[in-house]
Amino acid sequence: MKLVAVSAGLSTPSSTRLLADRLTDAVRDELADQGHTAQVDVIELRALAVAIANNLVTGFPPPQLAGAIEAVTSADGLVTVTPVFSASYSGLFKSFFDLIDPGALTGKPVLIGATGGTPRHSLVLDHALRPLFVYLRMVALPTGVYAASEDWGSGSDAHTEGLPARIRRAGQEMASILAARATHPEPEDDLTLAKRQLSDLRFD
Repeated sequence: MKLVAVSAGLSTPSSTRLLADRLTDAVRDELADQGHTAQVDVIELRALAVAIANNLVTGFPPPQLAGAIEAVTSADGLVTVTPVFSASYSGLFKSFFDLIDPGALTGKPVLIGATGGTPRHSLVLDHALRPLFVYLRMVALPTGVYAASEDWGSGSDAHTEGLPARIRRAGQEMASILAARATHPEPEDDLTLAKRQLSDLRFD
């Protein structure tokens, strides 16, 4: 299986990239527990910023950007993580997905994540990211993962689910839907496929 992570972090090192790595590791570990292997590729949009801007103007992607788009469209599943800017995804993140033909992503499962300085921006997952991927006709997994600065190194308590637990649950969901597709590769219409795969998700 091919899993591609898209990270829109702007700094090096980046908490956005760190979250992307944690999420892909969780998916890969869960797949291994189910007897499957996954190839993981990470696309750092920071390195493609100039190419993305040029493509928006000229309509032609340079080779490195074309390779990134091909990796996304050919992946079995996506992990996408963006920093929060002005209570939404970053312009770089949105510009990259603007370059992809929406039909090329139909039915593809996507695990959404975001990072920010305060927990107050956690609604970006449902108010910005989820609608974007619904528009692209992708299957957005039930659990999205938002990581505020204070979440790193935190654990769960009686009232809250810590970041490691949320990452683990999201990884289980993605692994389950990828394993379901590998087990049932027969063609289905998009709605039937999405309903069956979501019903197969493991929440334990």
